[in-house]
Amino acid sequence: MRILVLGGTAFLSAEIARQAVAAGHDVTCLARGTSAGPPDGVTWVRSDRALGAAAFADLEGHWDSVVEVSRDPVQAREALEALSAGTGHWTFVSSCSVYADHSIPGADESATLLEPLPAGQAGTPETYGESKSAIEQMTIAAVGEKAHIVRAGLIGGPGDGTDRYGYWPARFAANTDPVLVPDIPDAATQIIDVRDLAAWVLQSAEQGLAGTYNALGNVVRFEDYIDESRRAGETAVGDRAAEEVIRADEDWLVGHGVEYWAGPDSMPLWLPEGHDGFQSRTNRAARERGMALRPWQETLAATLDDERQRGLDRDRKAGLRRDSEQRLVALWRREQR
Repeated sequence: MRILVLGGTAFLSAEIARQAVAAGHDVTCLARGTSAGPPDGVTWVRSDRALGAAAFADLEGHWDSVVEVSRDPVQAREALEALSAGTGHWTFVSSCSVYADHSIPGADESATLLEPLPAGQAGTPETYGESKSAIEQMTIAAVGEKAHIVRAGLIGGPGDGTDRYGYWPARFAANTDPVLVPDIPDAATQIIDVRDLAAWVLQSAEQGLAGTYNALGNVVRFEDYIDESRRAGETAVGDRAAEEVIRADEDWLVGHGVEYWAGPDSMPLWLPEGHDGFQSRTNRAARERGMALRPWQETLAATLDDERQRGLDRDRKAGLRRDSEQRLVALWRREQR
């Protein structure tokens, strides 16, 4: 197959390109490459999509498959206008953030979506869900039955730049200090390994699969994830790993300035009230159409290996800073006396 990846230098798009090359496909990546280049074996068309339609001027011929990962509706529309007529299959990697309601566990692809961002309006981090919703709508309008809409959840595994899934195993492996966690043992976590997601995107392109699917991992209890993170840390660094876990009440954490989900001084994978379905949507339709998932423990172990290579004490985009955690643990202990 002749495959065009719009991107190909970061995380998921790079993994798709890497697997496509390994499978023997003719792969082209269109990307700026400002922070990294695409994988070996691809044809790299270095271009900036901020140029609009001109960004695609050096692309020639028919594409058996195009893979789009953009979050910017303006750039996505320009790509569709430039390329859709000469493409046999079009994958758009969307997000479960397009859903309007995150409170219902087990919801499927028929759930109500956010209103799409108005035509011509560029996306922002604050309008991520609305932007992805808009791109879904325009993709289906442009390519119809050739469209494969992949609503991904949180993606984990080696190379994850968000620092979310890897925070907890990395924290247990970092030092022997007590680990502060939210007291949410039965809360759901739902991660898909980047390698599994890329494999299904490629497999679906090869098969010409169309339609809209939740591309998600299986649900894992938060307590099971924490226990496995601790075991993985012990396996990785032995007696240099943390053993003590302090489970703090959610209201206490909020009252002391700990953030949900992501960002500085956050607790990754912890969500506010009303988000019971955010990490527990059904993945049945995708699994019935060939999406294979490796054991989540394997993803966690590979993520920790990657975390150790990148540095356990590096500045992170998500998670508690060491000094913040130490301060909170001291406060918690004083209040428990």
